[in-house]
Amino acid sequence: MKKNLAFAAVLWLAGTLPALAALPIQHWQQASGVQVYLVESHSIPMVDVEIDVDGGDRRDPPNQAGLAGIAASMTGKGLLASGSEPAMDENQLSEAWADLGAGFGGDAGSDRMNFSLRSLTDKVLLDRALLLASRQLGEPSFPEDVWQRDRQRIGASIREADTRPGVVANKAFETRVYGGHPYGAQTTEASLAAISVDDMRRFYRAHMLPCRAKVSIVGDVDRAQADAIVAKMFSRLPQDPKACTPLPPVPEVPPLTAASQQVIPFQSAQAHVLIGQPGYKRSDPDYFPLLVGNYILGGGGLVSRLSTEVREKRGLSYGAGSYFSPGLHAGAFAVTLQTRPDQAAEAVKVAREVVAKFVADGPSADELKAAKEFLIGGFPLRLDSNRKLLDNVANIAWNDLPLDYLDTWTAQVSKVTAAQVREAMARKLQPDRMVTVIVGGTP
Repeated sequence: MKKNLAFAAVLWLAGTLPALAALPIQHWQQASGVQVYLVESHSIPMVDVEIDVDGGDRRDPPNQAGLAGIAASMTGKGLLASGSEPAMDENQLSEAWADLGAGFGGDAGSDRMNFSLRSLTDKVLLDRALLLASRQLGEPSFPEDVWQRDRQRIGASIREADTRPGVVANKAFETRVYGGHPYGAQTTEASLAAISVDDMRRFYRAHMLPCRAKVSIVGDVDRAQADAIVAKMFSRLPQDPKACTPLPPVPEVPPLTAASQQVIPFQSAQAHVLIGQPGYKRSDPDYFPLLVGNYILGGGGLVSRLSTEVREKRGLSYGAGSYFSPGLHAGAFAVTLQTRPDQAAEAVKVAREVVAKFVADGPSADELKAAKEFLIGGFPLRLDSNRKLLDNVANIAWNDLPLDYLDTWTAQVSKVTAAQVREAMARKLQPDRMVTVIVGGTP
């Protein structure tokens, strides 16, 4: 036990150690169809693995919002018996991972279902971790009693969250921005009630197939070892690439045709405000001009235009910002701020004017220079741990970005011009057609 605790301590520390540089990304495909992306990092005796498949929230059936994430998380609630290997309940499974000083679990986002493994590369420990991960991927039990308990727990969490104005604002905003697209679907007690363990099994088996998977690996392994890791993890799943029949297409996010505003009464000290619209896909060629442009508009914290105009000059908020959330479809563009309820109308007016002016005129030369210097200077912080490096590799894999993406990132930012920012913003944003949601104030 002391040895395992020592390994666990090393594992925890490893997540804080810096990755010195973006290393070459190796890419290959296994016979089963798995796409593998590897960065060798031999300074720390550990390995991080991320598995991504097209089984995210956008694949949830219309009346079963939350199914993807629930199916992924339920794989950690117990294992079926297999040959001489006994069944395991959730406590036994959790204890088995703790004894290894390793971690493994699943979740789902808007686009993808994902599973992550972190383990030391000591052969005995890693072999045991891979065996356990292969069972969790291939032989989850989806226990009925655990789901009935968790459904009540998740429902209670939803009810509690709905007492917070920020949650209410975000839900209303997403519903209006996405206009019926799966990106805007909300997990509710009704959608939870419509989900059975049989639904989980069907969903999981349809999406968690080697031929649908992209696996990203960062750590103290070479190509042969990484190939063996992936093969072991998927060994209890169907291996035939022909099993991957095309998934049904998901429609695009519809553009907004007119401005709209929703005011939701709420007893709170601050009014929560969101203004926005559908933005752009991650594959859009305007990605870098929009990255730089949004930093200037509202992504740069206290130095952004929104913060300067709303907070510094007028004192209408402690902070105002903006973000894009691109995915396989057009994720939302949003301006966010909090203000006193009696100042909500003025704050909304100023924020809208700032966005409209920026879309029309673009950034100044000084703003552009400062933004590029900050983004380029901060780039190493995107890679200063194995976990961050893994996130970047998984982003490259999932979005089919060039393998040298990390090596060229700063050059791409550096060459962005003011004209490119202005033109990209004008192509993507329509200030006269944005949704506004205010929770807690009356404009």
